[in-house]
Amino acid sequence: AGHEVGLHAWDHHGWQANAGRWNTKQLTEQIRLGVDCLSDILGHPVLCSAAAGWRADQRIVQAKQAFGFRYNSDCRGTSLFRPVLVDGSTGAPQIPVSLPTFDEVIGPQLQPQAFNGYILDRFTAQQLNVYTLHAEVEGIIMADGFRQLLKQAHARGIRFSPLGTLLPESVEQLPCAQVIRGTLPGREGWLGVQQ
Repeated sequence: AGHEVGLHAWDHHGWQANAGRWNTKQLTEQIRLGVDCLSDILGHPVLCSAAAGWRADQRIVQAKQAFGFRYNSDCRGTSLFRPVLVDGSTGAPQIPVSLPTFDEVIGPQLQPQAFNGYILDRFTAQQLNVYTLHAEVEGIIMADGFRQLLKQAHARGIRFSPLGTLLPESVEQLPCAQVIRGTLPGREGWLGVQQ
């Protein structure tokens, strides 16, 4: 389908548990390990990334700049933007996730079989609609449900596209914002949010 393959994390658990306290050298090393391995697997440079668990803030986004990613998807938010870094400069564009994930909304108020309708009702024309799926959920446990979601989305005229296609020709026209630590209902601990 042409979707990009980007870096998520060298050590997913390690990133979620430690990224907020690693120093710049440790952050850079974790990113480098992942980039080197994924580049070897793909046979070409890694062009994008998404922080595991959306564990990102200005310091983490700044550490990623050395790797030349075309864009990152390190936070939750509502629009594409250029992140303001610790040093005041702007970094590679951020394409934030704007829709909730399966694990954030399933519970006493919403049963798994109702998820497809719930998430598809949140896709809104003329707004950023970035949906994250997880291999361990939509790819395994809820694989049949995900196949149905794709069919239902198609019937509603919803088309999925590679994130990179959302970027304008000139990223300089994107507004600036910050990636700060915040919280989100249904998600444990802190995560990067657009501000």
